[in-house]
Amino acid sequence: MGNSYAGQLHSTRFEEVLHSSIEASLRSNTVVPRPVFSQLYLEAEHQPTSQNAGRAENEEDDEEDGSESNSPPIPYQMKPPPEGSCTTDGFCQAGKDLRLGSMATECLEVPPGFLLVGAKSPSVPDHILVCAVDRRFLPDERGRNALLGFAGNCMGCGEKGFRYFTEFSNHINLKLSTQPKKQKHLKYHLLRNAQGLLVRGPLIRWRATDNRVRQTGAVVPAGPSGGEDPLSAPQPTGTHTHPGTHTLSGPHTHTASALSALNTDAAPPLHMPDNPHALTNGHHCPPSQQPLQQSGAATYGRPSVIGTITNAGPPKKRHKGWSPESSSTSDASTKATTTAVSGTRPDNGAPVSVSQGSSPPLPPGESVTVPDFLVQTCKLQPVIFTGHGKLPALCGNSAEVLVSPLLQACYRNSQALPRVYEQYGATPIQPLSTQMQILLTVYYLVQLGPHQMPLMEDLEQIFMRSWRESHLTEIRQYPQTHPHPQVPPQLPGLPQPLTPSQLPWLARLAASSSGEGVLVLDGAASLAEGLEDVFLRLMEGRLAQTSYVVLICMGKSQSLESCMVVTGKHQCRALAESMLSPGDNLKEISYEIYSGMTTDLRAFFNSLGPDEDMEGVLEKASVESRSHSSLPSTQESADDSPKPACTEYRVEWHEIRAIQLAVARKLLSHVCAIADSSTQNLDLGSFDKVEFLICVPPSEVTFQQVILHLWNSGVLQELGLDQEVLSLQQVEQYVVKLDQEAVGRIDGLIQKSKMNPYTLFILVHDHAHWDLSSSHYSGGGSREGLVDSLLNCRQIRDAPNILTLHVTSFPFALQTQYTRISPYNEIHWPSSFSNDVDLYHEKTKYFGISELLESTRSGAGLPLLRFDSSFENMAAAVEERFPKLHSAVIRTQLLIQHYAVALMVVAGQAHLQKHTSVETLEIVQCLLGSAQRCPSNHGHMVLLRVASPALAMVAQQRLAHVRDKLGFQNHFEVVLGNPSSTLSLGKHFLEQLKVWMKVQDPDWTPRTYLELEALPCILILAGVDPLGESLPRSLKYCDLRVISSAYLQRTPLEQELGLAAYLVKVGDQDARAPATASDLSESDPDKLSSTDNEEEEVVVEALLHKKRKRVYSHDSDCLSVSSCTSINSDLPGLDPSPPSASQHSQSEASALDPDKPPPQSQPQTQSQAQAQTPPHPLPDIRDPGRAARPEGDPSTAQRRPSKSTSSGSGGSSSTRASTPRQRCSWARNLNRPPVVLLPRAVYQVLTAPDASGLPKSTALLPHPSVEWASSFRPLLSKMMTCTEQSLYYRQWTVPKPTHMDRSNRAPEGRADNFHPRRLLLSGPPQVGKTGAYLQFLGILSRMLIRLMEVDIYDEEDINYSEKLPLVQHHQAGVSWPSMDIMRTMAFDYTIHDPKYEGISPIYSTEYTPSEEGNPRRQEDVYLRRRTSRIKLSKYAAYNTYHHCEQCHQYMGFNPRYQLYESTLHTFTFSHLLLGEEIQLYFIIPKSKEHHFAFSQSGGQLESLRLPLVSDWNPDCIKSPIFTPTTGRHEHGLFNLYHAMDGASHLHILVVKEYEMAVYKKYWPNHIMLVLPTTFNGAGIGAAHFLIKELSYHNLELERSRRVEHGNRPHDVWPFIILADDSCVMWNALDVDPKSGSIGTERNVSLKQVLQHMESSADITQYGLCGLRKWSSRYGNQTGRHHEPFSRGHLHDFLLLNVDLTQNVQYNQNRFTCDDVDFNLRAHSAGLLVCRFNNFSVMKKQITIGGYRTFIVKTKVRHKMTDVPTTVQPSQYICAPDSKHTFLSTPAQLLLEKYLQHTSHKLFPLSARHYSHPVLSVDCYLNLGPEVTVCFVSSRPHSINLSTSGLLFGGLLLYFCDSFVTPGFLKKFHFLKGATLCVICPNRSALRQTVVRLELEDEWRFRLSDEFQTANAKEDQPLFFLTGKHI
Repeated sequence: MGNSYAGQLHSTRFEEVLHSSIEASLRSNTVVPRPVFSQLYLEAEHQPTSQNAGRAENEEDDEEDGSESNSPPIPYQMKPPPEGSCTTDGFCQAGKDLRLGSMATECLEVPPGFLLVGAKSPSVPDHILVCAVDRRFLPDERGRNALLGFAGNCMGCGEKGFRYFTEFSNHINLKLSTQPKKQKHLKYHLLRNAQGLLVRGPLIRWRATDNRVRQTGAVVPAGPSGGEDPLSAPQPTGTHTHPGTHTLSGPHTHTASALSALNTDAAPPLHMPDNPHALTNGHHCPPSQQPLQQSGAATYGRPSVIGTITNAGPPKKRHKGWSPESSSTSDASTKATTTAVSGTRPDNGAPVSVSQGSSPPLPPGESVTVPDFLVQTCKLQPVIFTGHGKLPALCGNSAEVLVSPLLQACYRNSQALPRVYEQYGATPIQPLSTQMQILLTVYYLVQLGPHQMPLMEDLEQIFMRSWRESHLTEIRQYPQTHPHPQVPPQLPGLPQPLTPSQLPWLARLAASSSGEGVLVLDGAASLAEGLEDVFLRLMEGRLAQTSYVVLICMGKSQSLESCMVVTGKHQCRALAESMLSPGDNLKEISYEIYSGMTTDLRAFFNSLGPDEDMEGVLEKASVESRSHSSLPSTQESADDSPKPACTEYRVEWHEIRAIQLAVARKLLSHVCAIADSSTQNLDLGSFDKVEFLICVPPSEVTFQQVILHLWNSGVLQELGLDQEVLSLQQVEQYVVKLDQEAVGRIDGLIQKSKMNPYTLFILVHDHAHWDLSSSHYSGGGSREGLVDSLLNCRQIRDAPNILTLHVTSFPFALQTQYTRISPYNEIHWPSSFSNDVDLYHEKTKYFGISELLESTRSGAGLPLLRFDSSFENMAAAVEERFPKLHSAVIRTQLLIQHYAVALMVVAGQAHLQKHTSVETLEIVQCLLGSAQRCPSNHGHMVLLRVASPALAMVAQQRLAHVRDKLGFQNHFEVVLGNPSSTLSLGKHFLEQLKVWMKVQDPDWTPRTYLELEALPCILILAGVDPLGESLPRSLKYCDLRVISSAYLQRTPLEQELGLAAYLVKVGDQDARAPATASDLSESDPDKLSSTDNEEEEVVVEALLHKKRKRVYSHDSDCLSVSSCTSINSDLPGLDPSPPSASQHSQSEASALDPDKPPPQSQPQTQSQAQAQTPPHPLPDIRDPGRAARPEGDPSTAQRRPSKSTSSGSGGSSSTRASTPRQRCSWARNLNRPPVVLLPRAVYQVLTAPDASGLPKSTALLPHPSVEWASSFRPLLSKMMTCTEQSLYYRQWTVPKPTHMDRSNRAPEGRADNFHPRRLLLSGPPQVGKTGAYLQFLGILSRMLIRLMEVDIYDEEDINYSEKLPLVQHHQAGVSWPSMDIMRTMAFDYTIHDPKYEGISPIYSTEYTPSEEGNPRRQEDVYLRRRTSRIKLSKYAAYNTYHHCEQCHQYMGFNPRYQLYESTLHTFTFSHLLLGEEIQLYFIIPKSKEHHFAFSQSGGQLESLRLPLVSDWNPDCIKSPIFTPTTGRHEHGLFNLYHAMDGASHLHILVVKEYEMAVYKKYWPNHIMLVLPTTFNGAGIGAAHFLIKELSYHNLELERSRRVEHGNRPHDVWPFIILADDSCVMWNALDVDPKSGSIGTERNVSLKQVLQHMESSADITQYGLCGLRKWSSRYGNQTGRHHEPFSRGHLHDFLLLNVDLTQNVQYNQNRFTCDDVDFNLRAHSAGLLVCRFNNFSVMKKQITIGGYRTFIVKTKVRHKMTDVPTTVQPSQYICAPDSKHTFLSTPAQLLLEKYLQHTSHKLFPLSARHYSHPVLSVDCYLNLGPEVTVCFVSSRPHSINLSTSGLLFGGLLLYFCDSFVTPGFLKKFHFLKGATLCVICPNRSALRQTVVRLELEDEWRFRLSDEFQTANAKEDQPLFFLTGKHI
């Protein structure tokens, strides 16, 4: 076979076995070779010996001389050189330099008839020696017509007349060891390039090239290694490279292809072109030195390869009479060819034109001359993929050859695979060998279909799987780098590596299974020689059936070199177009349209046949249309009578769905998460309003669409705008198109954000995947990069009040390694269904790309995703006819032709059916027929996607022209959808829309496609990409047959398919689920038999209800008949009854055409389904009288298989009603997704099986502006969630240099560079994202308002008596109370605070209760208390969720967000009541230590510093603030920074010991007073008790310290503030001092309130002061006057004088009403209690925590239960020593709760009897709202009410002390049967009290009347005794 192998084969049938094995492998499902190769080898091959290497290069020459290729070389002894001659290599014997590098710039005189050639010397293999040889002894381009012999001159010394090559070889010092032969050593033509440099030209073809494939092995040239890396070699100058393309492709420009088409003359001679800049081989001088050429010399040259040769050529032997002039050659063209243009696409995608004349000089070396008129001759533009090694320079007509480096990049990436694993182990893993890479490439090309494009992703995956399989053992011992490793199929595991000599043989054998599709050429000595061979084969037409040519040769360094040449017409065109950016493709198309290059194409389409043309037929149809329209018709007569209106029209697109609200809430939760994070990047609490700006792509329709959504969303009302005042034009201020006008709008937003720091600005970037170009790579006037310059500028990035929301359906390009968006800030659209459960109860299901692809595999009917094989075949034929036109031009013109012909067919020209496809005809019939069935002419929309605006305009004009000619101008509209222009509709259709939408405005026009709902129209959507335009639900067909298939990337493909996305009403489908076949077809005349509705409905139902069993079947004949006849019954003038349920187009077609043979049963395949020719007799839709009618009554015609269809199939009697109801076709199809027609190439890519189970598009490059980070990556998995897909792209993609995120590299020390205020909302197309983010804006505004608003208790004071005297004690306008007046005022015992509405009223002689029903219980009051939403003022107190810059230091967060340091101090004091020392803990931050005094010796805490009474500082509060709190570490209002208006103050939080840590975490800069551990279960009374006692002890210490400094003890400030943790704001009431009228109540700071109270005269004489509880109805009470100061109960906010109240303590045991108890005892002690009524405190409703949150739990075995147990209040007590269930609740709480709920039974005589209260001595306990309590104090000199004449219904003695004596009790009188209740801490004290007070004298006791709280003994229960008064 011409190859030499070191090993021996097993058998003689080796070649047959090998061929069958490889062929079986090629036909398998995998795209990689099977391991069958392992049986083909025995031993390792050895490298060719140097002898073989030297022989291999001259194999061709040896064959020509008649010697065998395997014969040994002939020995030769050179003649010794003459004496004294030069023998230096590269020099002649005269000593002159002959090397090309030295003579490249010299002016060489070449005699006429001679050519410069390059000779190769084995002694200097890196140099070429310059010689001049008579052209008669050199072959032409075909390897023929060379005379035997030699004639040459030395170009060094000028010696001439060498007649023998042996003599000449001695002169130029070739130093040969074999017989000198010119065929072996004269290698190249030498030419001058455009710069005048002499360079190497094409190879000299010494042997004629035949059609056979060379069977030689790998060729290794002689000579030392050049040392070049075959993969790292730079691209040759002048070649066209495009590093960013995705498909294996190359560049394409319109200039070369267009201008080459204009030159149809023969090509000029190769060496003597007329173009002065071309490569020449004549008088060899540089352009500056070259003399004028002789007139005759210009005609010399060899015959052109495309010329007509009349002479058979020179004789083989020498003939003196033959000369170059005698050869008959074709006349060389004298036309000057245009300068070759090379289109190199830089990184930013813009094409750059480089003239050949201005290209940099080529270095001396190998080059390849591209033949002239290559495209014109071959009808294609070949694409060269560089592989291994350096591609030779292309010379000559290089503009007609494209070069792409992507294959080389793929090879380089696969060699980098082992680096992933080398970090885990020391043992290196070898990459794929060069031989295996080439072999796998051949196998991949072989398995490609005839219309498939090679994809880089597929080849990379093949390399990765092959490498992993070959090194599986090594890889498995290292960890995997991806979560979902793809297990490849079994790959070839060769026992020995594949050697270079085996590669050509195996590659040829693999390619043989493809026929001529893939050709492997391995016989060339270099790539240059191989490319010359390929170009020659192309010119000779020998590669007509070949799509790919793989060149393999051995380089200088004995390394393999390879490249691939794409020669398939379809592949070359697609690859050429893919190498241009989308914008450049549009420029190319526009150039071809406006330059007249499409004239021939239009003429071709105009010719419908040999006898007629398109325009002629159209004119004929137009005349017929006008003649028929002049006749009266039933339609015209019907116009006079009123038409019935369609009642099914409805518009739903503006409705807000539940899932949109759910997504809006998810967005809001993410914004809140940013605000709640510790990074402090967003302070929601500081914003009081929201403003937004929505940025959309520069599409007028999208712009108006967002405005319309915004107008209908109600968001403007949420922002406080009056929408009734705003117009749609004014709403435009919230939406901006991203064009140059957006610069000013964005700048305005930035300025507003600086001037309004308390406004949150939301910047919504809709359709965010559009324009990702970097502003650094875009031109000055280019629109690219505008988004980057606007939205990523520093001002927006650093603004703390600007939040950016990116919204897109295709987020892949924003999810790279350099992304600006955190994965935690991504919001993905949720699925509305989970396990067939409607999660949001919308009864809708999204029908998107996955569902479209599922319809192709469901098998339930015709798929909704299809391709038109007829159209594709026609397009391929026309593309071959016009190779220089852009495919989009051809396909669009063809599609226009199809639609025009289909309109003419429907109009009556039935004989034209063969010029259109079945799919197009069906679309046109559905478009025309749907509107005829609705009384209001509602119809469907057909979307025609044409990317080029120029082509779209051509399509719109042509279709409108044909429509008008045929008389269909009122049947449907042709709408041009151009992004840069508004919609334009005809007057007739505009009036129809106004009537349907009930629009009264005479100037109204539709601005969006959504407003075209139900309008029958063809929408031609232009633009490179869809820009977010939404389509109406009337969309029936989505025709994408002319979209570009060159950009096989995920985003471009999916956004085109996204136009057909649809929301299907699941409820409607479920309602029809049990219907039978007749039910489904009843009143459904629009259901066409081919593909219109029925089969699609089956597909939709099958996809939505996969578990349902259908009760009817679908015959396979439904596609084989035409749908054109199914509209007959609905045409005007025909039978008004629509066809029956069983009438289908099979019977209709047979009835209309009795002679038509029955159609064949047809399988449901794409190619066969559309290749059927529809029947030709068709009706005229304009003339109902011409429509043929089916014979007989078709109402009962049954559907039959196609084989049994006959003309009489419809003949039977009708069993149905004669006039069935008519239903609107638009309404009936409203719930059916549109049909999508795709190009075949795109369809095959999308539906190709993928190993991951996902659509093939998911494996493609996600976006043109990104690239894969590594070839070693897993595939996307079907089980991945959207979040996991995002993480996948973030790991495996990087932005290109032109991407705007390329500059977003993470700084050192950080893993990422995410923007903290940037979010990404992603969801499928047409799913409702606009409505979702608009709702988000609304609820965000509401939330900010709610953050600025709080629920304030707003309740009117209770228990006011109308009989109170109207006495004015103080003047209305006084600011401070008078102590003298206050002493004259009576104390108001009645409780007026609404929170105590459910407690026992206190008896007072001045208050008479009203006769009302049972008041509410306290728990009910707490739950149902009235509140009002009040906006926070700037003086409000805040919880921990408030973050602003002013509060950072106050809250304890330094710039690095570290907690402040704190110290723990112990404070010990003793108290008589407790009987032991009390030890408290202070946690004091370093910043607050100045408030305390420490000992100088040990730094021990001594006291809390107190100011003097005389001190006054306007920026300081003198009183320490104590706030007891529990369970409200997050919600407690402890941030008083704003409330104090910056004043210095001391705030101490009093917390329980077990809550110390959590409070310290949230409030690190606050002083904590930690209660002892024994108080963990205590109530609010214990906290108040300890605060007061601590404060008094501290006052004594401070007095002692101050005395040492010379102050008096009474000069120390004695007040503290007891504040509730829910006090939020403080108000001041403005009162007119003259009239006393109450004015407005305004918010004031707490600083102002406290300073006002502290500055009151004689303030130290008051025991306690307080504020009024705020109420919105204060001052409006009838019969009441305003008293600025009053004496009564104080709650929630107290200014407490700890000095005067020294002997009045809070009850440390109390849980409830401890403040009421303290107020009564303080008043009875004679202390002044003053309430400032001109000030009020607002309390926020906080439902979490507080001292009310005590849960009663049972105690089992001395342990608490885990869950609360429902225990009735009657069970809170029990008899002593009983086996009652014990409770784990404190005894005091059980007692208080028991008395509260059961006292009406315990004291029956006092229940509801205000005049017979219960006497309570020295304490107040809540006995429930039905029992009145009369408080008296037993202390001497106490102030008590007068009880003379009062009969009490009961007596309550609680922990009586020694001041209660029998004599004291005998002062009071009781009713007979009154109840006594004595409460003591133990049974012993209980008995002692009874004895000491002599209670048995007047009270009767029983043993059963003794009780205890239901506590265990160790929990110290309380005991009480009840008795009756005798």
